[in-house]
Amino acid sequence: MLGSRRFFWRCCLSWCRSCIWVIRKIMGIEYEIRGRENLPTDGPFIIASKHQSAWDTLIFNIIVLDCAYVVKRELFFFPFFGWFLWRIGMIGIDRKGGANTLKRLVANCKARLKVGRSIVIFPQGTRTPPGTKNPYLPGVAALYTQCNVPVVPTALNSGMFWPRRTFLKHPGTVVIEFLPAIEPGLRRREFSTLLEEAIEPATTRIEEEARRVFGAGEQIAD
Repeated sequence: MLGSRRFFWRCCLSWCRSCIWVIRKIMGIEYEIRGRENLPTDGPFIIASKHQSAWDTLIFNIIVLDCAYVVKRELFFFPFFGWFLWRIGMIGIDRKGGANTLKRLVANCKARLKVGRSIVIFPQGTRTPPGTKNPYLPGVAALYTQCNVPVVPTALNSGMFWPRRTFLKHPGTVVIEFLPAIEPGLRRREFSTLLEEAIEPATTRIEEEARRVFGAGEQIAD
């Protein structure tokens, strides 16, 4: 079973690399990774990332090999695609669920972490276009307090080049910035505050950089 999952994971990795290559060649969207030194090297961890576009769902597979994304449960209902997500061990969550949903999320993430797989979660639970705000949901705090692994806050500005609900793309360089890891041991509220205070200003900074350097995001501002 494990060997089978690894085979499907290699297929996923090849697909993601191919998509990123096509996006770079045809649309002119490059990417730059900053703060890679903030990724722990002594065990699995949780990436808590801003989520601005579909592009985000490709890139972490390339940066953190064999990671497991937390994704909306509805994706598992798509023919073949949902089956493929299940085979590579992605984690579905009912975004409208309550306490039992959080318990299942924690249990599923613990199982992945136990075998050395890092987790990718989007704390706001949905794509949040540049210049807009969505609340940080309780899932990431539940993982932090119960999984006992570092959480790496992550800012990105992909929405400046790959806006939501439009075919128009803007060439330039997406920045993915890994910020210093939050080590286990904080109280839930303290962690949540620290996470948001890390991600939001960094995201604003690299959005402004994209606007200044590439003129990106003008269609959003309009």
